Amino acid sequence: MNDFNVVETCSDVNSTVDAYISRLRELRHGGALMDGIGLEGHFTVPNPPLIRAILDKLATLGLPIWLTEVDISSTLGEETQAIYLEQVLREGFSHPSVNGIMLWTALHPNGCYQMCLTDNDLQNLPAGDVVDKLLEEWQTGEIEGETDDHGSYSFFGFLGEYKVSVKYGNKTSSLTFSLCQGEETRHVSIQL
Repeated sequence: MNDFNVVETCSDVNSTVDAYISRLRELRHGGALMDGIGLEGHFTVPNPPLIRAILDKLATLGLPIWLTEVDISSTLGEETQAIYLEQVLREGFSHPSVNGIMLWTALHPNGCYQMCLTDNDLQNLPAGDVVDKLLEEWQTGEIEGETDDHGSYSFFGFLGEYKVSVKYGNKTSSLTFSLCQGEETRHVSIQL
């Protein structure tokens, strides 16, 4: 189920988080199968503490949450849009129940609906710079290190695919694995 005015504001009486949760429970009780919760994110001035509280409340349902159609109002200047977009993206990315974020920004000869990432020559606008910066920041990148005396090496990584290569003397071994959402530390063993 995907709806708007759930995460953007608490002032619209027609679509609040409590009404949304009630509707989701009603649908589940009626036999509807749900794979996740969609939250359209058409923001003017985002309220990060409110976003976090709403995501926390929706997370109690135990379903993955997606922020969909994320944009910032075109009534604001491009620099302000970029600042607010970064706030929304950071809040969504940092929440453990948010599985994905989709932006509502498509290039069209007559402009975008609300927020563009690029101009008509495909040159980044401030919002595009924010997206590029965060995508770069949220990558683990290449890490090199040495194992401890027990042959262990630890690192913190973002969710995603990893390739690990181990070298000892003239021997090399590689392994590919995924870091998926979960509470447990992921352990990977490589034999040489």
